[in-house]
Amino acid sequence: MELEEVFSSKPRMKILKLIYQLGQLNVSDVARRIKMNYTATSEHLKILTSEGILEERVYGRVHMYRLSETPKAKAVVALIEAWEKP
Repeated sequence: MELEEVFSSKPRMKILKLIYQLGQLNVSDVARRIKMNYTATSEHLKILTSEGILEERVYGRVHMYRLSETPKAKAVVALIEAWEKP
């Protein structure tokens, strides 16, 4: 997936910012906090995971997501920090 495709989605950007702020969340928590349905949220999380930005951990039926340690994820963190800095 191209850079433009990943960052052109407002829900994906909301997800990244939310996970950056809170550290780790499951699909239901992400969906509730960004006010989006479970299925659409899950698809966005799959895209971010397949791109190596997020890391998924499965605990039984619960799928937890957090930022990975990849260069892409570190670049996203740097972008969020630079953008959110007063």
